[in-house]
Amino acid sequence: MIEISVIIPVYNAAEFLEKAVNSAAHFDEVKEIILAEDQSTDHSLEICKKLAFENSKVRVFQHPNGENRGAGASRNLGIDHATCDFIAFLDADDYYLPNRFDAEKKLFSDSNVEGIFGAIGTEYLTEKGKQEFESKFKEISLSTVNYPAEGEEVFRGLLSLTPKTFGTSFHLNSLTIRRNSLKQYNIRFNETLRVHQDSELILRLAYHCHLKTGIIDKAIAIRGIHDDNRITKIIRYTRQYNQRQLLLWKSMNDWAVLNRISPEYKKRIYLIYKSFDLSLKTGLSKYGNILLEVIKNPEILKTKYRFTYYNR
Repeated sequence: MIEISVIIPVYNAAEFLEKAVNSAAHFDEVKEIILAEDQSTDHSLEICKKLAFENSKVRVFQHPNGENRGAGASRNLGIDHATCDFIAFLDADDYYLPNRFDAEKKLFSDSNVEGIFGAIGTEYLTEKGKQEFESKFKEISLSTVNYPAEGEEVFRGLLSLTPKTFGTSFHLNSLTIRRNSLKQYNIRFNETLRVHQDSELILRLAYHCHLKTGIIDKAIAIRGIHDDNRITKIIRYTRQYNQRQLLLWKSMNDWAVLNRISPEYKKRIYLIYKSFDLSLKTGLSKYGNILLEVIKNPEILKTKYRFTYYNR
């Protein structure tokens, strides 16, 4: 039987935390649940301590001096303290379904497979959260990829380099990864990114590790949508949205240069990064910058991110 450490970053999640923890605790495979508390201003810390007192699987950690360092740093704190061979992640306002680790129990028998991921569903926890979400996104009953894949095909799919549309990402709640693989490739969450650290880590994992799809046709976890979800606060193709995408893809471009990845992948990452960079230019110089980039890299016109507009 595989043994799993579940890492839950905790920040102002008092209302949801107990359900999240209980959804993970009943699995025999889950040997420890690490709560990385991030200086909550509600009573989340008290709930963390209560859950640890009630269940020996639950362990609570905080940053030095109880500081607030963000979700990326909190997940890294959890990784530092994990002891099991496998690591899974769960947001404090989400929860696992009973089939969460069904694929893992079968597919990790292949030692070449380093990570498994699947599909997650959506549950509206508040009416306001539902209205905000539905006003900004198409209804998403299932967040998943479009077909089974493994190995390099996953990385190519996430970069939209496959003949068929694979999907631009998958949710961290659906990922289980070998702890040794994180250590071998020195993969950590980028703590300078306050959002999209999960997407950035998934992309780097897909490059370095042999990932494989698990259950992708039905949910293995549920994402809770409520009033305070960051995902509902930013409308696609606003300036703020593009600024955050720029930070994500700049980080990926820096990583690509540092790791000397293949020219095809390096060019693709650069073009996505540059498209968001160009979208934030203003005035007449914007069009000059676009023209120069198109002359230098005409392939930028083939990316789906080409100079995404924003509403002021």
